[in-house]
Amino acid sequence: MPGDRRRVVVTGATAGLGYYSAERLVTAGHQVVLAARDAERAVRAADLLRNRVPGADVDTVALDLADLASVRSGASAIAAGGPVDGLLANAGVVGSRRRQTTTDGFELQFGTNHLGHFALVSHLMPALESAGRARVVHLGSISHRWVRLDLDDPMMVSSYSGAVAYARSKLAVMTFGFDLDRRLRAAESSVSSVVAHPGFSWDSLSDPRPPVVEPHRPPAVLTSMMHTFSQGKEVGAEPLVQAVVGEDVVGGEYWGPAGWFQLTGAPARVPAKRHTRDESVAARLWQVSAGLTGVQPVISSSAP
Repeated sequence: MPGDRRRVVVTGATAGLGYYSAERLVTAGHQVVLAARDAERAVRAADLLRNRVPGADVDTVALDLADLASVRSGASAIAAGGPVDGLLANAGVVGSRRRQTTTDGFELQFGTNHLGHFALVSHLMPALESAGRARVVHLGSISHRWVRLDLDDPMMVSSYSGAVAYARSKLAVMTFGFDLDRRLRAAESSVSSVVAHPGFSWDSLSDPRPPVVEPHRPPAVLTSMMHTFSQGKEVGAEPLVQAVVGEDVVGGEYWGPAGWFQLTGAPARVPAKRHTRDESVAARLWQVSAGLTGVQPVISSSAP
């Protein structure tokens, strides 16, 4: 992707990885659209970005990934602003021990982390295609290594574990991200799809950005120990930003920290487990997701 100015949509940009990603993007001269469910927090994040980065070009759009109607209206507002050069599908939730649901009745983590972004990508595909060489970046997780998808019970109605639900939702995100790029390449589309993850990133180790990010610092001894295997979210954002605007990034790749077990380190191409690229599972996930959301990405060819 060329190094010129891009219009990038970041979901979940009012805190953590999303905020730091947005800060890096505007610092590099890109226009950023903060897509967030909480309007007050979105304004606060946008104001902070403008204060920290003179001349920052920042917009906000109301978009709740746990509500398909909000995803539709938010995507419409984004598309009305012009072509989308990049979508950083960062927002996500970590559920509690008790099973919770979205506005549409989906299990909260699968519904928000995967289905909400599946619908958002579907609605934004025309705006992405009109940009020329756009890129969608899906936020994966190292937790994908230890689970498999259960598409007979994707909402985990029969048996629920919050930790398993989170890991499965992230595996769904990654499976969709890799599958989307296969479909884009087959259609010779100008859009590409990449998966990235932040390693083991903690709020408590992050650089403060009051009033948006105000980390609680653990005791110095504990902080020092945590730094051996984890990092602040401003560092975890680096692979995400690289994935969405880096000139050396290719569709279908997986980006994350280069260090031991992909927990910390500089951005690099990293391996994902083989089951994330299982085409039969991906095809069924696409079918299930389209059935649940009522939409799916319609891919056009850019070939002459």
